[in-house]
Amino acid sequence: MPETNNPAQNLGGPAQTKITKQSPLKTESEPVEVMPVKELRTLLTWKAPVRPFKRRDKEFWTTAGSIAFLLAVILFFIKEWVLIIVIIAIMFVYYVLSHVQPEEIEHLITNRGIRFAGKDYPWETMTQFWFSEKFSEKILNVQTIMMYPGRLQMLLGKTSVKQIEEILKKYLLQETPEPTAIEKATDWFSKKVPIETS
Repeated sequence: MPETNNPAQNLGGPAQTKITKQSPLKTESEPVEVMPVKELRTLLTWKAPVRPFKRRDKEFWTTAGSIAFLLAVILFFIKEWVLIIVIIAIMFVYYVLSHVQPEEIEHLITNRGIRFAGKDYPWETMTQFWFSEKFSEKILNVQTIMMYPGRLQMLLGKTSVKQIEEILKKYLLQETPEPTAIEKATDWFSKKVPIETS
C-alpha cells in the first residue's frame, strides 16, 4: 500500500493549525468630540501710562543723595564694593524714571483673559485681583501663577474702579494679599526716614 505524504508524520507529531486573531476592520471612523471654541469678545478697553509717574523736586534729590552718600561711606569702610555699585545703580535708575515721562499703552479685558503691554494672559494663569494707589493714581493689580511676571499692574487712568470690578469678579477672586517682606521693609523705611514732605 503506497505511503501517503502526511505532513503530521514528517514533523513527528500531529498536525497543528496556527490561528491568528485579526482585529475587525473599522468601516466607519469613530466620532471625534469637538470642544466649543469661545469667540473672542472685548469686554473693556482703556489707555493709561505704563507706570505711575511723579516728578521729584530738588529737595527730594538732596535728601536722597545725602542718604545714599552716607550708606556708601559706611560700605566703603567695610569694603562692600558690590553694595556700593548697587546703590549707585538704583539711584541712577530712579533718577531716570523720575524724569522720563512714561509712554501710554492700551489695556484690554476680554472673555479669554487680559491683554497687558501687547501680551495676552489667559484667565487660567491668574488667581486674584485688587486695587491700590500710588502717586494719586489708581492701580489694578492682578496676581499670576507665573514666575514672571508674578503680578500685572495696570493704571486705570479715567476708567472707574467699579466698572473693572464688575467684570473681573466673574473670572477672578477679589482679595488683597499679604504684603511681601520687601514691601514691608520699603513701607517701614519710608515711614522712619521720610525723604519728601509732600
